[in-house]
Amino acid sequence: MSAPTAPADLYRHSLRLLLEKDIDAWVGLWAEDGVMEFPFAPPGRPRRLEGKEAVAAYMRPYPDHIDLHDFPDLRIHRTTDPETIVAEMRGVGRLVKTGSPYDMTYIAVVTVRDGLIASYRDYWNPLALDEPGTDFAGSGR
Repeated sequence: MSAPTAPADLYRHSLRLLLEKDIDAWVGLWAEDGVMEFPFAPPGRPRRLEGKEAVAAYMRPYPDHIDLHDFPDLRIHRTTDPETIVAEMRGVGRLVKTGSPYDMTYIAVVTVRDGLIASYRDYWNPLALDEPGTDFAGSGR
């Protein structure tokens, strides 16, 4: 099955891939020059990833640290730009290292161009990094 190209449908598809822990397929939804940003990233964490390969390197270890089970409360808002959406959601699951529950609220601003993710701004809570088992993807880079 090919990936959908409408921004909201592509985003929903990307969430299914994350739940399936298919990071390679998730990265396949990105434009070569796609940019992922974390405006609230604390010191020592990446604030900006430029290019599909940088996004891939950041996301590959994700399933080894967070076992996502669901994205409840997903709300996708259209914007005046038909290629940009704003998504509100929670990611729930468990931390692999400790078995502790994982429950994070996210807001993402996503722009899709030519059926691929061109820009993804991820507004997440950096205070959650204080939890044991969340040290991954960039803290030592």
